[in-house]
Amino acid sequence: MSVNMLIAGFGGQGVLFAGKIVAYTGMIEEKQVSWLPSYGPEMRGGTANCSVCIDERPIGCPIVLTPETLIVMNRPSYDKFINEVVPNGKVILDSTLIDVECTRNDIDVYKIPATQLANDNGLHGLSNIIILGQVLKATGFTTFEVLSQAVDKCVPAKKKHLLEPNLKALKLGFDY
Repeated sequence: MSVNMLIAGFGGQGVLFAGKIVAYTGMIEEKQVSWLPSYGPEMRGGTANCSVCIDERPIGCPIVLTPETLIVMNRPSYDKFINEVVPNGKVILDSTLIDVECTRNDIDVYKIPATQLANDNGLHGLSNIIILGQVLKATGFTTFEVLSQAVDKCVPAKKKHLLEPNLKALKLGFDY
């Protein structure tokens, strides 16, 4: 299965980290991988998105202009990218921050109140990981085990105390 995914939101929401985890799943499965971050000059609060491609074959272009899977974590990103999703594509959005009804009937939209779930479960700042759990459930781009391994590999050694909350957030999103 190939992955052609765009993850978008504000800086500080963990958009690039979520993309890194998705890309790492491809590395674990020994596939071709590209991860291309894009962000504004602001330290926090500016625009951020990343393109992730995973395939058995070499990847010709790392830029995802027409995503098969779009993860959006804020309204401006939704407005910017919703019309770029390919027909039959999947959109997973944080319904805590995006309060709009999609008018497209040729795509599947999955709403998860990721920010609210993170806050309600003491997982502040992990809405990105909650959304990844939902993305896995919606797309089946890998297995839960491989995604958990990728989270483990991507959480830096100096922050290993955050591994368990990240895995809890992943399961929370998957079970939603």
